Amino acid sequence: MTEKEKPSVNIVLPVYNEEVELAASVTTLSRFLRKQLEDFSWHITIADNASTDKTLAIARSLSHKYSFVSVDHLSRKGRGRAVKHVWRKGEYDYLAYMDIDLSTDLRHLPQLLRSLERGYDIAIGSRNARGARVYGRGLLRSLTSKGYIILIKFIFWVGFTDAQCGFKAVNRKVITNLLPHIKDNEWFFDSELLIVGEKSGYRIYEEPVTWIDNPGSTVRVMKTAIGDLKGLLRLFLGRPWRKLQYGRN
Repeated sequence: MTEKEKPSVNIVLPVYNEEVELAASVTTLSRFLRKQLEDFSWHITIADNASTDKTLAIARSLSHKYSFVSVDHLSRKGRGRAVKHVWRKGEYDYLAYMDIDLSTDLRHLPQLLRSLERGYDIAIGSRNARGARVYGRGLLRSLTSKGYIILIKFIFWVGFTDAQCGFKAVNRKVITNLLPHIKDNEWFFDSELLIVGEKSGYRIYEEPVTWIDNPGSTVRVMKTAIGDLKGLLRLFLGRPWRKLQYGRN
């Protein structure tokens, strides 16, 4: 199979003030992709959303060093904003994103992408699916995460088991027809994508993952939780999936 015949994937790394981890994570990821994703034509895009440290300079240095790395700089913060901005660009067959700390074991990435080749529209890593292994997550984050997914299931009657794991991939149908309707630009982006996606008929694949907590994570649990609750209320009241049909705008 020639490079042009291989399915293409752009892997987005959204970052904000990640000068400590960025270079090492990109090196680790690229080494993995060379060995384990030979049947795909892959690219890495670092999406810097308004970092105030040396993150952008390091990202640009990596893009000069490696032809398979590019950088997009956004002047405003927001993980959802960064992911959507890059996903909309280019003509890749598949788009993915993962957290820069690589908390999710990379060996699960090929399974996500191959599920899309089998006909799924959205593929996610799940820390709650049967067979998943989670290490180092504190009691508060465990209770918050499990309580959150229970709340989502109770309100929206959906089947997925993890809305917040930063390890996802989608096909072009999602980019073209679903993504324009996803409004959140911050942490609720993941939940909105999955809720609206499943309620609109998009097929979701879940990969039980091995996940190791990063104690240096910049996620603010309370602020994120409040944003999530506001997002859930907006979806419950607006029910945007009623205006959508699978594969159509």
